Amino acid sequence: MIRPLVIAVDGPAASGKGTIAAGLARVYGLPQLDTGLLYRAVGVAVLAKGGRLDDEGLAAQVAKTLDLTLLDIPAHRTRAAGEAASQVAVHPAVRLALLEAQQAFARQPTGAVIDGRDIGTVIAPNAIAKLFVTASPEVRAQRRWKQLSGQGETVSLAEVLEDIRIRDARDSARDSAPLTRADDAILLDTSRMTIDEAADAARRIVEAARIRSNG
Repeated sequence: MIRPLVIAVDGPAASGKGTIAAGLARVYGLPQLDTGLLYRAVGVAVLAKGGRLDDEGLAAQVAKTLDLTLLDIPAHRTRAAGEAASQVAVHPAVRLALLEAQQAFARQPTGAVIDGRDIGTVIAPNAIAKLFVTASPEVRAQRRWKQLSGQGETVSLAEVLEDIRIRDARDSARDSAPLTRADDAILLDTSRMTIDEAADAARRIVEAARIRSNG
């Protein structure tokens, strides 16, 4: 019996994992879930309610009623949304509230591509293909700065680099599902790669994993 092709793409902020995941979804005709948008949506909603990001109860309540059809909107792509996401993601109750929705997405009979911070370790530990996408903090900051500037946000490269370093430390140090590379995930460092080169490398990693899975 052929297992559904589930592809787990993990990595830190602005590593290129979202672009790679979207490309893999197109190549294999699979649905894709950017789990970072879940946490961004929770953070933005908490702030919209006038709440505090360190209020775990409120954040968990928001997470339980999150509308997954309204994730990919401009408000969730801002610098502030990214910072809010990193803060609410440390709450175990928030992660638990979002766990079932993510795992249900991974269980689709067609397979799926899912990217985030804990996909290969928590959400889809049995995924056929696991990638851990990374790049140097300086490269990631440059990418995020260009993205934010293109959206009309006024922020310096130095500020974005500091954001990246803070988020890396917070994501890796949290007690609940920290950012970590799964033992069987293939490392893909995109620091010196073009988008096309990274996409091709990711596809080759997935193809190799499919061959191993099929024996």
